[in-house]
Amino acid sequence: MELPDKIEKTLMVTLDNKQKKVYKTYADHAVDLIEKKVKEDEFKNSKIEILSYITKLRQLCLDPSIVINNYSGGNGKMDALVELLHKSIAQGHRILVFSQFTSVLKNIGEKISGEKIPFSYLDGTIKLEERINIVKKFNKGKNPVFLISLKAGGTGLNLTSADVVIHFDPWWNTAVEEQAADRTHRIGQKNVVEVIKIIAKGTIEEKIVLLQNEKKKLIEKLMGNKLSMGENLKSFTEEDILGLFQNR
Repeated sequence: MELPDKIEKTLMVTLDNKQKKVYKTYADHAVDLIEKKVKEDEFKNSKIEILSYITKLRQLCLDPSIVINNYSGGNGKMDALVELLHKSIAQGHRILVFSQFTSVLKNIGEKISGEKIPFSYLDGTIKLEERINIVKKFNKGKNPVFLISLKAGGTGLNLTSADVVIHFDPWWNTAVEEQAADRTHRIGQKNVVEVIKIIAKGTIEEKIVLLQNEKKKLIEKLMGNKLSMGENLKSFTEEDILGLFQNR
């Protein structure tokens, strides 16, 4: 049986002004620290620490409030997501939203609750029996939006009642994103499936997308199943890692 088409799009968004300032301050600080380690020949032994800088920058793109206590600025990506959800629901679509960070997913849930958008929610802490029940209810038409952690929703779920997939954050390995999209683009799907990546302009997210496109072999090394991410980060050169932090 032939599947309907899958259309992939990238939605480039601008961060809120305060969010941009916070991001730039942290990125500049990280570059200074990394360059210092390079000069002092400590770079090779600092990959885990550098990974923590990368994670923080990614989180600042998604939701600064999970990094900064009492953050009072706006959130460009969250605003873009809410607008996209309203538009998609008005057009009769049912939507899966994936993120790697459960803290971000929970904040998305709070935000869209305030927008009167009903949603289902699934992360790795939810037990199998309850998970099956949540999926069944969604497939029967409960709620137009399903928030799913990438780890919990990458495999084993059949969600063909949805026809829009939104990746709120990009992952290094496109295969992981594709597995998530395949929760809905599979046998039983009757509609064209639209897969949308929301990417923050001028940030590490753009660099990740470039790495996806240009350095697939490097990414395979980075995300290989046999090694931890920290170990695989050794595949990156000093230039590769500094490039993630610098906007050039």
